[in-house]
Order: sequence, then structure tokens, then C-alpha cells
Amino acid sequence: MFKVLTLNNIAVEGLRRLPRERYEVASEIAHPDAIILRSYKMHDMDIPETVAAIGRAGAGTNNIPIERMSARGVPVFNAPGANANAVKELAIAGLLLGARNICPAQEYVKQLTETGDALNKAVEAGKKQFVGFELPGRTLGVIGLGAIGVEVANAALALGMKVIGFDPQITVRRAWQLSAGVEQAETLDQLFQGADAITCHVPLVDATRALVNRDRLALLNDGATLINFARGGVVDDEAAIAALDSGKLHAYISDFPTTELIAHPKAVTLPHLGASTAEAEENCAIMVAENVKDYLENGNVKFSVNFPASQMPRTQAHRVTIANANVPNMVGQISTCLAEANLNIEDLLNKSMGELAYTIVDVNGPIDAPLEQRLRDIEGVLMVRNLGEPV
Repeated sequence: MFKVLTLNNIAVEGLRRLPRERYEVASEIAHPDAIILRSYKMHDMDIPETVAAIGRAGAGTNNIPIERMSARGVPVFNAPGANANAVKELAIAGLLLGARNICPAQEYVKQLTETGDALNKAVEAGKKQFVGFELPGRTLGVIGLGAIGVEVANAALALGMKVIGFDPQITVRRAWQLSAGVEQAETLDQLFQGADAITCHVPLVDATRALVNRDRLALLNDGATLINFARGGVVDDEAAIAALDSGKLHAYISDFPTTELIAHPKAVTLPHLGASTAEAEENCAIMVAENVKDYLENGNVKFSVNFPASQMPRTQAHRVTIANANVPNMVGQISTCLAEANLNIEDLLNKSMGELAYTIVDVNGPIDAPLEQRLRDIEGVLMVRNLGEPV
């Protein structure tokens, strides 16, 4: 019986992927084997030593102490692409909000106190303040061409916009999904140069912090729209506010409110709605539950932010998985321990990702407690999981 601790409300359809006969799932549970969460901040949490996997029902993992988990040999799973349609729709809505001045126009109408003909006259008189523009023919720059960025780029192209994308690490899979009409920028400065709108779809890491800054905003066409449904730190908000004040930016639509942005008349701030749809929450929960389940039961790794993708089909062999520092001769030492226990290796998979390596080994007999301990005692080994035979 596996024990899974949930730190947020997780969509029921996702939890159904963890069958009750093999899983105990609760928001309060002792000695969990895995943790599934959404936005709960784990950095100050005392994470039990029994935890073998963490699953984030969403794409971003800034709320999880990934380095600490890597040092313990614990994979952190996420759900990239599961919320792509939800964020895409909101990004397109952001383009329209900015182009048609919808939010300030609504605020104008809400403040009207007239009735009857006087109200009609006030409406007609006020609409001149909110004359907008149409999207076809305007240039959109898309920063990040992962699952979300590709969908946004394709949708904007279908609306008649000229679309330029930037992502030096675009995968082959995403490149196939990207419309041939989307142009590629060689640098970020090239992306910003002459763009009428910019939308961000990258994680917040050191390389992307303040990626949208004063110098790059200066490259935009006057009256441009900036959209950020990625992470707050990706945009230098002070620079964005200065650009709003100067007229370089016509509108800034952000999912990450600050006191200054909330107060600015040209900023539209939303309460982190990017993936807040029932469908996205369900898709994320299903993806992360299935991947955590596959890891707990089979040791397979898919969509982990700190472990290499590692999948090996199960047979009737006994399986052991080992996470270790990515240093020479680890597989040799593991094989020697198994050979000394008179076990024959039937299949083996070894993958690495940066400073961490992961090995799945199938052998022809059970792995007893003394052998487990010998494997753990190998210098550099972080985690050993004895999965035995398949259920």
C-alpha cells in the first residue's frame, strides 16, 4: 500500500488514477511515499524521509525545493502542457483586452450614474476615449515555444497576426507542432525590435529573471502590449510601468499583481488565472498522478524536472532503481554488488541529467535487505528503491 499526501485540493479525476486497493490518499497522512500538490510552498516544510516522489499538478515548480530533493534522490514531477489550452486562451484574451481597452471601458460604464436618455448620451460620449485597434497585420513576439507558447503562436497566426517566436531550446516535438508561418528570431532583441505585442511563456530561472527589461521594451513599437502569464519575475515591473507612463506600452496584462500595477490605469492585473479552469486542473492532476504512480510502482520517470526521462518495460524480473551522483563507475559498482549476490542482470537502463544519474535494473531473483544496504553504501548513491516483482 502506497501512501500519498496531498497539500492542495487535487482534481478528483486525477486521484482516481491511484486505485484505493493500492493507494491511501489523504491531506493528513504519516510517512507518505509521495506528495502531490499544486501551489503549496514547500521550501520551509519538513519533508518526511519516506517521501520518494513529489508531483506538482501544474507546470511551474518554483514552490518546491528541487535542489534539496535532488540531493536526496527524489524526483519532482510536473505536468507540462496539461494546462496549455487554458493559458493560450487567456493570452489571446489578453491581446484583445489590450487592443480594445475593454477593462478601462468597463470601469467607465460602471461609474455612470445616469439613467434613460442621459445614460445613452453618456455611453456615446465616453466611447471615444476607448477607441482600440485590430490584431490582423500586427506583430506578436512569443518568448518561449514550449507547449503553451506554440499554441499561442499558432492561435495568433490564425487571427491574422504576424508571429515571431524565440526559443533556443525548442524541442523537435514542439517544432513539428509549430505552424510554418511562425518566424524565428535569432535573439531576444530581434524579437522585440518592431513588435506590437510581446507574450511570455518561460519558467522563472536565473536566465529568465527580468528577461523583459527597460532596454528590450525600448525596442518595441510605440503603443505595444505586454502580456505575462508565465511568472512574475520574468518581467521587470518597474521598467514596464515606466514604459506605460511614456506611451511605449499601451497596456500591460499581468497574472501577477503588485501594489504598483494594481494602481496603474493602463495595467490589467489578474489573480493568477493562467491555468484556472476545471479542465486544466483535471488534466494536470491526471498527468501528475499517472506519472507518480508509474514511478512508485515501476520506477519509470516521465516529465520530471530534476531526473532524466527513464522508462523500461516491466517483465517478471525483480526490479531495483538507484539514484546517484553522476560520477564514473557507478554502474560498474552496482553490477558488482548484484553479481556478488549471485543475481543475473536481465535488463538495465542508465540515464543522466546534469549532476544526477538514474539506473533501473531488472534481475532474476529477489533483492534482500543486506544487498539493498550494500547498494546504499556505495559512495554517491542517493536513493535505492527495491520494487520487487510487478504487481
